[in-house]
Amino acid sequence: MTSLTLFLWASLILLALGLVGLITRRTIVGMLISVELLLNGAGLSIVAAAKTSSTNGLVDIHGQLAALFVMGLAAAEATIVLAMVLVAQRRFGTVATEAITTIKGSKA
Repeated sequence: MTSLTLFLWASLILLALGLVGLITRRTIVGMLISVELLLNGAGLSIVAAAKTSSTNGLVDIHGQLAALFVMGLAAAEATIVLAMVLVAQRRFGTVATEAITTIKGSKA
C-alpha cells in the first residue's frame, strides 16, 4: 500500500466523519465542527496528491498553496458562522436548529 493510498484513506475517513456529523448534529456549533472536518479532509487529499505526483519541487508548492487556500476558506467560514451563532443566540435564546425555524419573525 503506497503512502498516497494511506493519505487518501485518512482523508476519506475525515470526509465521512464530517458528513455523518453534519447530518446528525442538532446545534449550529456541531455542524460547524463537521464542516471543518470536511474541509480538513479535502485539504489533506490535495496535499497528498500533490506530494506524491510531483516530479519537481514546484508541483509540491502548488499543492501546499491550494491547501492553504482551503484553510483560509475554512477560517472565513468559521468566522461567519460564529457571527451567525451569536445573532441566533441573542434573538432566539438557543442555537438548536429545531428552535430556529424562521429567518424573519411575523408581526401578528
